[in-house]
Amino acid sequence: MIVKIDTKEKFHVITPGEPTLSENMTEEFSQLLLSCREKDIKNVVLSLKEVTSIDSSVAQAIVNCQQDFYDNETSFVVCEMTPDVESFFEAAELLDLLNFTPTESEAWDIVQMEEIERDLFEEE
Repeated sequence: MIVKIDTKEKFHVITPGEPTLSENMTEEFSQLLLSCREKDIKNVVLSLKEVTSIDSSVAQAIVNCQQDFYDNETSFVVCEMTPDVESFFEAAELLDLLNFTPTESEAWDIVQMEEIERDLFEEE
């Protein structure tokens, strides 16, 4: 599986370089996403701009990974979904479970705001 990982100050931007995320990629993709929680920078922005089709098992894995991140007080935002992928998530009734934005810049903003929010709650 081809994946680009761009590390920023507060998050990793993970961009699959494959047009299709198929069922046989589910485990490897999940492990890649979850492995980021064990690094110094734990937040993830998942850019799906290159993905034109996605299997239901991968879609569910993305939702599960996002929940795992939030359960561990880290951020996970999906961005730049192609119309076909967004329609798939909607049809599978998974879109409402995702924290997603149209652009990568907006995803960065969400991660940074969530970081500030966590810092404020720690101080209280």
